Amino acid sequence: MLQRIQTIWINLAVLGAVFLNLTGQDFDILGGKLTINVSTIILVLAGLLSIFSFKNRKRQILLNNISLIINALLVGLLIYWLLNLSGGIQFPEKGIEPIFPFISVICLLLANVYIRKDERLVKSVDRLR
Repeated sequence: MLQRIQTIWINLAVLGAVFLNLTGQDFDILGGKLTINVSTIILVLAGLLSIFSFKNRKRQILLNNISLIINALLVGLLIYWLLNLSGGIQFPEKGIEPIFPFISVICLLLANVYIRKDERLVKSVDRLR
C-alpha cells in the first residue's frame, strides 16, 4: 500500500529532513552540526519506518507523532539560532533552515489526517461484516 496519499506526505517530510541536513551545516548552537545531523538521521529513519509499517496504522501515527515533536523542537531551536544572529531575522541573509522542519510538520499532520481516515474506513468495513 505504498501508493496511498499519506505515503506522499511522509515522503515530503523525509525530504524536508534531508534538505535540512544539507542546508544546516552553518548552524552553530548546542553542538550545532551534531544536533542537526543526529536529528535528521532520526527523522529519516522514523519516516522510512513509518512508510513501511503501512499495515500497522497505530504505529504509523506514533512514529509520525515522534517526528512531529522532533521537528517542532528543531523549529524552535533554529528560530532561536536565527534570533541570536546579528542583523535581525531576514531570511536572505540568514538562511532557510527553519522552513524545512516547518514544512515537515505540516506534511506529517496531513499524513496523520489521512491515516486516521483510513483507520475509520477499515473500522466501518469491519462493522459491516
